[in-house]
Amino acid sequence: MLRLTDEVAQALRDRTPVVALESTIISHGMPYPQNVAMATEVEGIIREHGAVPATIAVLDGVPRIGLDAEGLELLAGDGNVTKVSVRDLPFVVARRMHGATTVAATMRLAALAGIRVFVTGGLGGVHRGAERTFDVSADLTELATTDVAVVSAGVKSILDIGLTLEKLETLGVPVLVNGSDEFPSFYSRGSGHGAPMRVDSAAEVAAVMAAKWGLGLSGGLVVANPIPEADEIPAERIGVIIARALDDMAALGIQGKDITPYLLGRIVELTEGASLTANIALVRANARLGAAIAKEYAARG
Repeated sequence: MLRLTDEVAQALRDRTPVVALESTIISHGMPYPQNVAMATEVEGIIREHGAVPATIAVLDGVPRIGLDAEGLELLAGDGNVTKVSVRDLPFVVARRMHGATTVAATMRLAALAGIRVFVTGGLGGVHRGAERTFDVSADLTELATTDVAVVSAGVKSILDIGLTLEKLETLGVPVLVNGSDEFPSFYSRGSGHGAPMRVDSAAEVAAVMAAKWGLGLSGGLVVANPIPEADEIPAERIGVIIARALDDMAALGIQGKDITPYLLGRIVELTEGASLTANIALVRANARLGAAIAKEYAARG
């Protein structure tokens, strides 16, 4: 039921590097037209660094592994695109709807296509107040079961990072931090939480991937790549803004899958666009690292 572009299909046949990209960041994570410009640029970065990009989405009920310019534009500008996690895939496919895939759904479809490396902005996780709401992202359970390495700038800073790391440990998911002894927090390089495991090169990440799956240990890996220092928003500044955005969300009664899109959009407003600039910068950095990891992993045969 998957439809691969010719470029992606050929790369997988030839066992050349392929990097999956999610589509929720396009349709629900950034405003138009910055979203389509970012998506096009990130695909270009991955190509420049020796890998084939495969943006994943559902269009007219068909899971697509790789999109053309028309597909990217549709995701970026069509207000009827549904946010799709794994649980939503059967419904969206059966109804022949358009869907932008979350981290969890992108992981699942990438794995079905045979893609082992996936680049995103930030991971979902345990929401603040989860002891009352039980709001825990499906990204975490997907990481426990699906054999894909996910490159991100850490957990989205709107979440409870400490509890998310605890949950990942419980689920047996290796959490690697690239070039730092501290786990990053999306807009900021630090979070106050130590790096569970530190790596300093794409080759080291590829070696961990090969060792994990070679041992028959199913599930993914988190590769946390701190935002470049020049582009970060200091944790103390963004913390105040996130707290205000959370208060605004509570006042509006926003719940469920609408939480993350609302908070990211509100933070853009409160930072007067600085958070959007940081978001784009960290995705660029993740794309460069993801392409390097895909190359190293492909080279291992």
